[in-house]
Amino acid sequence: MRRNSIQNRLIASVLLSQALLTIGLAVTGVAYTYWRLLSTLDSGMQSHALRIGALVRYVDNSNGKVYFDDSLLPPPLDPERPDLFVVWASRSGLLFRSPGWPEGLELQPGEDLHWNLEYAGTPYHALRLTRVKILDRGEGRAFRPQTLTIIYASPTSHLRQQVKAAGAYIALISLGLMLLTLGLAFAGVRSGLRPLQTLASQAGLVSARNWELRIPSKVEQVEELRPLVEAMTQMLDRLRRSFELQRQFLASAAHELKTPVAVLKSTLQQTLQRPRNNEEYQLALEHSLEDLGRLEQLLLSMLRLARAEQWAEGALRRDLEEIDIASTLLEAMERAQPLAEAHHVRIDLAEAGALIFRADPEDLQTVWSNLLENAIRYSPEGSTIELKLGREADRLEVQVSDHGAGVPAKDLPHIFERFYRGDGSRTRGSGGFGLGLAIARALVEAYGGTIRAESEPGHGTRMTVTLPADRNPVAPPGEKTPDVAS
Repeated sequence: MRRNSIQNRLIASVLLSQALLTIGLAVTGVAYTYWRLLSTLDSGMQSHALRIGALVRYVDNSNGKVYFDDSLLPPPLDPERPDLFVVWASRSGLLFRSPGWPEGLELQPGEDLHWNLEYAGTPYHALRLTRVKILDRGEGRAFRPQTLTIIYASPTSHLRQQVKAAGAYIALISLGLMLLTLGLAFAGVRSGLRPLQTLASQAGLVSARNWELRIPSKVEQVEELRPLVEAMTQMLDRLRRSFELQRQFLASAAHELKTPVAVLKSTLQQTLQRPRNNEEYQLALEHSLEDLGRLEQLLLSMLRLARAEQWAEGALRRDLEEIDIASTLLEAMERAQPLAEAHHVRIDLAEAGALIFRADPEDLQTVWSNLLENAIRYSPEGSTIELKLGREADRLEVQVSDHGAGVPAKDLPHIFERFYRGDGSRTRGSGGFGLGLAIARALVEAYGGTIRAESEPGHGTRMTVTLPADRNPVAPPGEKTPDVAS
């Protein structure tokens, strides 16, 4: 059999429990049989002892002297071995000993009512009766009645043989029942584990090309396997989504990288097609540097996103310091002010007290900068972007609200996906790479928080970041990266 097998463990448990049960039943059965046979023997011995006591007679009914009439002795309880008995009178002393009394065997009146003894290799069980009245009656004023003390012992060899026979019979029956139970248990365990084996074989068919976990109805009906089936189904759904996102990310990244590389290559090819003067070469190099800057910005954004997602998964760690969230908001506002002035948009921060949180200030500034840049880009001229921060119970909240056109309902669930743009464009003039909100979400989740978007077309969008007030997260190690926004 296989080692560390659930089937082996279950069968071993059943075997152990059945063995203990068999031993317990056998011991209990033997003890009960011995007790019942011994009780029967005690009753027979008591009856014989009283019959022996009835053989005591008074010699003279007036003076109370007694004698033992041995002409009517009862037969022994064990036909193969004689019983032993001795009779004492309260005043006359020893009256009689059984015929064939072993020489050297002494039985004296004592306090024990029942006891076992062994003589000449033969086991005996003895009992003592005290104050047994003499059935014969005396007369006269001088008559003084006596009482008897009788010790009666009977061999227990036959009783022990019966007990052994009963024990062997009980053990044999128990062993047979144990073997039958083990057979049924083995079949039941194999049958019970078959759905698990079926589930394992179906799980082995899952691959990157086939994500469907086909669960037979017999497996679904097993109550103990339902949590496992649900967990496996959810795990496969998450893995499938991760693979799909990875493929989409690679395709989108290749597409985004292709554009600046193609433009840069085209610029250089045109520059080299014919001789040019210094001004033309300088202009071509400036355009090339612009394209390289855009390419560098995309790479930095992708790097920041990858590091944030690694951190969220627990792959990166470092110690952090306590900072004031309001100060990181003010820093992000200063960075976004030139872009806001270019779009004729005002940023308003509601007054709030200090909110202390353990974090890397550059991470939070990146989150606020990405949210502000996204809000500025889609806000109409003359409008105001409102920042609000506060604390509720055990969480900290930061809200960024704009009054733009809003996000269509069909796009709202996807705005935090990588390289996603609601308008579907991928041109250089679309305003970004579609990574800003994805980076913001990854950083917020890395700190144990959440980010959600609420939007009403025509009335604007509100982004709400929630951070745990009592959480002490740790941040990714390494050098700082520039603030990136898509």
